[in-house]
Order: sequence, then structure tokens, then C-alpha cells
Amino acid sequence: MSSPEKTPDKNQVSTGKIIAIIAVVLVGVVAGTMLSMRAADKDAKKQFERPGALGHEMRSTLNTNNMVWVPGGTFFMGSENGQEDEKPVHEVAVDGFWMDKTEVTNEEFDKFVRATRYVTVAERKPDPKDFPGVPTENLVAGSVVFTPPPGEVSLENHFAWWSYVPGANWRHPQGPASDIKGLERHPVVHVCWDDAAAYAKWAGKRLPTEAEWEYASRGGLDRKPFSWGEEKVPGGQWQANIWQGQFPNENKLEDGFRQSSPVRTFPSNRYGLFDMAGNVWEWCADWYRPDYYANSPAKNPPGPNDSFDPNEPGTAKRVTRGGSYLCSDLYCTGYRPSARMKTSPDTGLSHTGFRCVVKGPPPG
Repeated sequence: MSSPEKTPDKNQVSTGKIIAIIAVVLVGVVAGTMLSMRAADKDAKKQFERPGALGHEMRSTLNTNNMVWVPGGTFFMGSENGQEDEKPVHEVAVDGFWMDKTEVTNEEFDKFVRATRYVTVAERKPDPKDFPGVPTENLVAGSVVFTPPPGEVSLENHFAWWSYVPGANWRHPQGPASDIKGLERHPVVHVCWDDAAAYAKWAGKRLPTEAEWEYASRGGLDRKPFSWGEEKVPGGQWQANIWQGQFPNENKLEDGFRQSSPVRTFPSNRYGLFDMAGNVWEWCADWYRPDYYANSPAKNPPGPNDSFDPNEPGTAKRVTRGGSYLCSDLYCTGYRPSARMKTSPDTGLSHTGFRCVVKGPPPG
């Protein structure tokens, strides 16, 4: 087995089709019929610009009370010690911007849903057109939930710890019998890129570019392995909600959490941003291409115009950043500021959320 630095995060690999594959197994459709849950490359604008998608207009004024100003500057993006898609390290300049201090919480997302009557993708019944040959009664709304196996399993088979759970969504993160009571200050999960973009539009914000996200995550620290510096556990104190123990069946809970943690639980970075490492993965605006860094603009790179993932050439992906509570040194080091991951934009997961940014004048 390769070292953690060379092992791709299979918590995220192939998630563009993981819902379809697991759902196919659950309903007993002939194995080998590989279906995509929805067209991954469809434009998210169609999700929230079609008539009736949002019940009210977006906010007319921007509230930066729960945001911090990230001053513009230049940094070295990427890492020579990470995965191949983190290379080459290249100098990037970004303009200043406002960024949410924390990941969007269940409480905040609930306000959006109440104001707009928005229905997330995980709450919608799958379209039969996207599942030719599957009986309509087997197409049920749901999402993908981390389900730890009872014992050790091969880390090459990520289906051993992911389950498609009918009725799982942001309101019911573990399935229909669960709810978010007591989790109001936890990051919202089971939101796909389309859902996150709809929230951002309503809030008068947007999702961060990948360059903005990495720049903010580093907090002004140049080419450090972690957003807080050189040492992973300085003074014996965990700085992020990640996995300790034998993944995926043994979590020693040394950081105090089995799953997500309330935002602001761990120290902020030097810009005053919380959970830029661990807790939940965060959607970025960019399409994913592993070769983008070789041709990336030196100032405010917007990301590529299209997507390509050599692991799944037929599925378009968006970038996620920051790692999650499932990131383990034995399996995934996605909590590093340079680490990149990718997921189909129509796929929500129990360890993926987001935060927003907006351009604007600096604080007076």
C-alpha cells in the first residue's frame, strides 16, 4: 500500500456514480448496468433559475457580520509533497474578499429553505429519464451516508463504508429516523454543488474559487503543511476534526468527535476562519481538472472551463477542499491546505458542506 501522501482519498473518488451504483445494488437491477444519478455536467443555474425554484427574491443587502475580510496577496499554491494534481507549485495572486467565518450551518441553511421553499437534490425523487430500465417504484429520494463496517475491510473498496440511504438528506443526516435537533450549529451536509450554489445566490454571495479557498486556508502562512503551521498536533492539541485510529471501523475520538463538530469548536487560522481543515469537505466554484495548475492564470484564476477526471472520464466534477472528519493519516490527508478533491455536482454526501465568499470593499 502506498503512503498516505500518495494514496487518493477514496472517500471521494467515484462519488459521481456512487449513488447510482449503490442504488442499483439495493433495488436488484442487473449488475453491470452502470447508471449515472443525474447528468453531472448540467449547469447548476438551471436548478435555481427555473420558475418556482426559489420562492422569494434573493437578499438585497449583504450582511458581513459572520464573515471575515481576507486581504489580497500572493501565495504559492499547491504542494510538491502531495498528490500529482497538487503540482506544479505555482505563484498566484488573489484580490481581497469576504469569506464566511464558518461552514454554513444547519441553522443558516434552514433559514434559506424557509425563505425560498428550496428543495435539495437529495430530497427530490430521481428522474426516471436518468435511470432507464429501473422500475419507477425503486427510484426513491435519498443520499449517501458513511456507515462504518463492523471490522477491518480493504481500503481499496470504498463501498464497504458508504451506503445509499432512502430518506437521508440535510434534515435527516443518518436517514429518516434521524434529525438535526441539537445539530443546529453543525455544518449542513447532504448538499450537492447545485444546492450550495442556490444558497449562495440567495445570500448575495458565491462559492469561492479554488485559489481563493487555498489562499484563505493558509491564513498567510507560506508553504506550510497545515493551515496552523508545521506540526500536526502542536502541544498535543488537535487543531481539526479528523479521524484517529484504524479507518474505517475504529475511531479513537482523540479530537472528541465521531462525526461532524459544531463550527468554531477548533481554533481559527490567522485570518479568523474556522474549520478550514477537517469537519466537512467544502464545495468550490471550479470545475476539476488534474492538469489545471500547469496553465493556471497567475492572477485570480477562475478554474478551467470544463472538467476531466481520469478516474471517471465521463463524469464532470467540481472541486471540494478541506478534508472531513473521515480523513485519516492511514487513508486520506485531505485536511492539508493544498489537497484537492472532486465530486459530481449533483452528489451530496454525509461529510460535505460549503461556505461562501463575496467581493466588496475592505472593512472601514
